[in-house]
Amino acid sequence: MADVLAAPQQLKTDSALRTLTGISIGHWVSHFHIFVLPMLFPFLKEQLGVGYIELGFALTAFALVSGLTQAPIGYLADHIGARKILLIGLCVGGLALIGLGAHLSYPALIISAIALGLANSVYHPANYAILSAHMEARMGRAFAIHTFAGFLGGAVAPAIMAALMAWIGGLGALMVAGAVGPLVALLLVVMGIPDAGAAKDRPEGTEKVQASVITPAIMVLTVFFTLLSLSTAGINNFGLVALMAGYGVSFSSANIALTAFLGASAVGVLAGGYLADRTRRHGQVAAGCFAVNTAIVLLIALVNLPSAVLTAAMGLAGFLGGVITPSRDMLVLNAAPPGAAGRAFGIVSTGFNFGGIASPLLFGWIMDHHLPHWVFGASAAFMVATVLLALVTDRKPQVSEVRAAA
Repeated sequence: MADVLAAPQQLKTDSALRTLTGISIGHWVSHFHIFVLPMLFPFLKEQLGVGYIELGFALTAFALVSGLTQAPIGYLADHIGARKILLIGLCVGGLALIGLGAHLSYPALIISAIALGLANSVYHPANYAILSAHMEARMGRAFAIHTFAGFLGGAVAPAIMAALMAWIGGLGALMVAGAVGPLVALLLVVMGIPDAGAAKDRPEGTEKVQASVITPAIMVLTVFFTLLSLSTAGINNFGLVALMAGYGVSFSSANIALTAFLGASAVGVLAGGYLADRTRRHGQVAAGCFAVNTAIVLLIALVNLPSAVLTAAMGLAGFLGGVITPSRDMLVLNAAPPGAAGRAFGIVSTGFNFGGIASPLLFGWIMDHHLPHWVFGASAAFMVATVLLALVTDRKPQVSEVRAAA
């Protein structure tokens, strides 16, 4: 009798594990693809004969398209199903890079960036909709593993792209990186990841709740996500060239420092997942970690640190930045109306894109004016603003608390 009762629970556990694994692999691809173009900036600059501000414009086009389409994609994920949206995004992102590798030109770079932006808009709405629907317990840790996979994709991108560049050149590197997208889409089909958000599965009356998803809490979180993007985008996208130009470090040393930043971010996410499941003060977690981060990044901006110390400082900054991400996601989940996780995450994730629209031009301008230390100085300034707004989010009642009170 016990075995009969345990079987459905085991099946549910296996399904949840398969879902988390598949969605996390998809998130790995999304972050890996985000970093492909920045890691090839030196190659693209030489081949296309353009400056960093022109390369930064490609990232702005990426962020603009992703920002404009994020909320509509969230709507589609909640209405026609998140799984098909995710699979389409993986294929579109992969084909964008394959196309650029097959025909390299500046117009092709912009077209590829636009297609990558459209593909990128699917991951947060679709992934979080599926996780919210199928992960019943330890949501903070589920979000942490999902985010860890994404950060890991970004962390290994510098090493993978450097290896591909050395092995098959820049054009081949673009095409191999792109092929990952359709291959993973096929893998997710074979794994049988579940759907979420399709209209036929929506509880009666949910449509009315979804109509009011744009709330003051969601708007504040959108600004919060914008500041998060601005505080890290300069280091992510221009940290490599800034360290080489202003700190007298080699390509390999700069690559190691950036890899430490991105890799430690991924490890920090896992620690943050346990923390997120043990506290409701998610805004205070974010504020505390980013306050320390501000001091570290400001130190990097002001002092030419030895390579080993620089790598350690970058790693610590990355770790603390990773710790806050599950708490960040829990703030959104708590603020989302029932049945509207896809739309809520779609809306707040546009904050990343708002920051992504401005940051490539800002940091590209900084680099073109030979001010590499200001890549880190400007990042520290945005971190201060992030700390202040994170404290504000803890003053606002969350939807889950309101429900409990009712």
